[in-house]
Amino acid sequence: MPELLGINHLTLATTDLDQLVAYYTGVLGARLSFERPASATDPRIAVLDVGGADHLAIVETTTGPSTDLDPLGRAGWGLRLATYAQLCEVRERIMGAGLPAGPIETLPTQWTMTANDPDGRPVDIRAHRP
Repeated sequence: MPELLGINHLTLATTDLDQLVAYYTGVLGARLSFERPASATDPRIAVLDVGGADHLAIVETTTGPSTDLDPLGRAGWGLRLATYAQLCEVRERIMGAGLPAGPIETLPTQWTMTANDPDGRPVDIRAHRP
């Protein structure tokens, strides 16, 4: 049986690709892997490297994303940082950009906060505890 290695990508929809790419690269530190312009048959997309072999594919659409929380009251997806100090730094950068970021909570195996990207979509940002 083949071995799964992790998540290859997560696709996010947005009505403003430039704004969302600027948030995930400028505020959270993702790297732009590539961008494809819209064509007569395909929407404009950007793919961001978020570390390891993981990517966010961002697709420009005419309708906005869902901003609902999951059944556990969380974002339902998240990004991982290496340390608590980095989590604190990112929280300050998000708030410095005028966007909401919840408090950092201590869970049994990690620290976590939920923030909202410029589209209002929640994202959990976490650092594993030693």
